[in-house]
Amino acid sequence: MSNDQTTPAADGPFRSEPSARDAAPQFVLPLVARIERSAPPARTDALETAARAVLTMLADERSAGEGEWAQAVRDWQDARIRKVVRRARGAEWRRAEALPGITVTGTSAEVRVFPPVPLDGWPKDLARLQVSGTDLDDPEPPPPADPTAPVLWLNPDLGMSAGKAMAQAGHAAQLAWWELTDKDRSAWRDAGFPLSVRPAAPSHWTALVTSGLPLVRDAGFTEIAPGSSTVVADHPSLR
Repeated sequence: MSNDQTTPAADGPFRSEPSARDAAPQFVLPLVARIERSAPPARTDALETAARAVLTMLADERSAGEGEWAQAVRDWQDARIRKVVRRARGAEWRRAEALPGITVTGTSAEVRVFPPVPLDGWPKDLARLQVSGTDLDDPEPPPPADPTAPVLWLNPDLGMSAGKAMAQAGHAAQLAWWELTDKDRSAWRDAGFPLSVRPAAPSHWTALVTSGLPLVRDAGFTEIAPGSSTVVADHPSLR
């Protein structure tokens, strides 16, 4: 499945039920967050930067057609859409930056996204990085989300580490990207992928889940139960 097609709901890449996707070779999209001890990023900024990093990879010309990353992206999207967030600092980050990929910068966050790799075939400089230790905080409460721009609404009843939430935000951004028209994708890309990530109010979450907007149901590989609804992608063009 190329990255300009919509994912059928019955065979969604984030659903917990077994599907034909499970028989395909499994790939993962690596994301590495820069988390220096002396200056960790704010949690919300890290989540938003991770989501923009996923979109940047999907929109990159190297990921389409005959581009150098296109086959890896197609293989990844034909299976379960897995994303793994690891952390790096100092020399680890410099080694990660030397590998092919794209670094996306937020206000305080830096996230580098890499072309998909086989589930058991990570480059050694990424494989050695830790998945744990991505617990981040917001020094100040983030401002209300801009309702005229895309918002990725988090399930308020789930407690997720920042790394897990970064991957889930990336999933939601990807589902929105798939459902947009080419015109709307181009407009979002040209604007620099503006978006917000916020926890939904409980009553709002109930409405969002039944709204028909793109909804991530986690496969349950880590932290939360299979089938958990984690994020709704509320893009103005999809309302």
